Amino acid sequence: MKSINWSKFLYKFGVLFLLFSLIVELAIMPTLAADKEPIKMIIAHLYPASLDDNEVQLSLVRFKDLVEKATDGNIQVEIYPNCVLGTEVEYTKEVQAGGKTIQSSVLSSGAFSSFFPSYQAMTCPFLFPDFPTAWAFFDSDFFAKFMDQMRSETGLRYLGTFDDGGGFVAFTNSKQIIKTVDDMKGLRIRVEENPAHVAVIEALGAKAVPLEWSQIETCLASGVADGQFNAPGLNAAMKFWELVPYTSWIGHIYNTLNWVVNDEWFNSLPENYQDIILRASREAVLIGHGNAARLTLLGWEECKKNFKEAYVPTAAEKAEFAKIAKPAFRKWYVEEFKGDEELLDSMLNEVDKIYKSMGKK
Repeated sequence: MKSINWSKFLYKFGVLFLLFSLIVELAIMPTLAADKEPIKMIIAHLYPASLDDNEVQLSLVRFKDLVEKATDGNIQVEIYPNCVLGTEVEYTKEVQAGGKTIQSSVLSSGAFSSFFPSYQAMTCPFLFPDFPTAWAFFDSDFFAKFMDQMRSETGLRYLGTFDDGGGFVAFTNSKQIIKTVDDMKGLRIRVEENPAHVAVIEALGAKAVPLEWSQIETCLASGVADGQFNAPGLNAAMKFWELVPYTSWIGHIYNTLNWVVNDEWFNSLPENYQDIILRASREAVLIGHGNAARLTLLGWEECKKNFKEAYVPTAAEKAEFAKIAKPAFRKWYVEEFKGDEELLDSMLNEVDKIYKSMGKK
């Protein structure tokens, strides 16, 4: 009987087994790829779903298109506007809790400060002299480091800052046109439930009436408040001229919205996907800046047509407002809020440096 050459047998068996395994793997790969679920990125925000009356929804739709195209659909972006997933604080807590149900959110400065109290420094009145300075500040290394501190404290990664309603706010009121600080005396002004806004408004001689957004029309119609302030685009969208006759674009506060994502979820993505999200968010925010400015300028034109009187103060008049508002804010920030005065000074110095650099050829 002829003996078996076991070494040759085992070699041939190994080659055949390897070929068989490869064939099976190639056969099932398409099935596995087809069965693999895409990664969901759910984004919640407070603005309407419409594309023509706010800067956020359009920017996020652009972000969705960019991310889904660049990842071949392996990341699917779902946008939930108009607080349908809860209040700003509620849906951002879901993001913070691990990003299992909601991975990303956009929220206003007041709500954001409840997660990152140091952000109250950004509510300093007359912080920015113009749009380009504000946008450059949000894109600066200073602000990036500041928001990196936020990430270490909250587990939320910063993606960008939108101009809430157009940034610079305008007063509307039922009593008189506001041109000087003296015109503020005795007015009851609705403010966000933010003690910084209360301190500034009352330092200017008015009475602050802290109320949530849903109550604003009722409080103006009933006379609980004589006026309020928001960016002209929002004032126009709300048609506040139907409730009060006067508006003044003082611009004492620059309202912002911050866009965040759960940092742990973000870091779990492949590096190339992380890069895609960061690049797409940058483009979306730039689009948001341009669209917000357009909407607020168009809004101001509507305000000029529809309010009984509309006014923009001179540089000297604005300086008189700032002379009172800035020290009042600092006093509140340091003595009541116990904020970091060094941070506030550093921020103001950075803004001043950016503004001066933009005037150089």
